[in-house]
Amino acid sequence: MRERHNRHRLTTSATQMARGFKAALLAFALVLVAPAAWAFDFTELMGLLAKQQNGEARFTEQRFVRGLEGPLDASGTLSFQAPDRLTRKTLSPRIETMSVDGNTLTLSRGGRTRTLTLDSMPELLGLVEAMRGTLSGNTQGLQRYFKSTVTGTADDWQLGLEPLDARLAAQVRSLRLTGRRGEVLGIDMEFIGGDRSVMNITPTRSAP
Repeated sequence: MRERHNRHRLTTSATQMARGFKAALLAFALVLVAPAAWAFDFTELMGLLAKQQNGEARFTEQRFVRGLEGPLDASGTLSFQAPDRLTRKTLSPRIETMSVDGNTLTLSRGGRTRTLTLDSMPELLGLVEAMRGTLSGNTQGLQRYFKSTVTGTADDWQLGLEPLDARLAAQVRSLRLTGRRGEVLGIDMEFIGGDRSVMNITPTRSAP
C-alpha cells in the first residue's frame, strides 16, 4: 500500500514538473516572439511619412569624391509639397536650384534655366523617386525602384534602399535615409566607383 502511494506521489510530482517545464518553455517562446511581432516595419514608417503633406528644411551636404582630398561641401534649403513637388536650392558654394514638379525637372544656375522631363533621365528619376517617395510615404513608388529594409524605431528609424532598376544600379550602390517619425533627417548615398554623398537635414517647418 505504501509502495503504491509512493509511486502515485512520484507520478504526480513528475506530471507537475512536466507541466511546469511546458509553461516555462511557452513563456520563453513568447518572449522571443513578442519583439518580432511588435517590430517597427516598412508599412508603419510609410504611414508616418504620409502624414507630412509639406515641409521645409535646411541641409548641409558633403560629397566625397574619389581622388580628391577632403569633401566637397554644399548647403541650402529643401521644400516639399505632396504628392510630387520637390525643390532643392543650393546657396553655397554657388546658387543653383533644382525643382521637380511631377515629371518636369527645372534646373536654374547663373541666370540660365533648363527644363527636362524625368523620363528622359531614368537614373535621375530613380533618385528623385527615392526622395519624393520617402517624403510622401509613397509605398508603390519606392517599391518600383528599390528593395527596402527598415530598422530602428519610430523615433529613430533607418530606411535602406537598394536599386532594382539596372540603369540606376549601374550608378548608385545604395541609399540610407534616417529620421524621426514623419521627418527625414539624413540621406547617405553610396555610388558605384567609391563616391559618397552625406546630407544632414534640419526641418524648419512641417505640416502637423
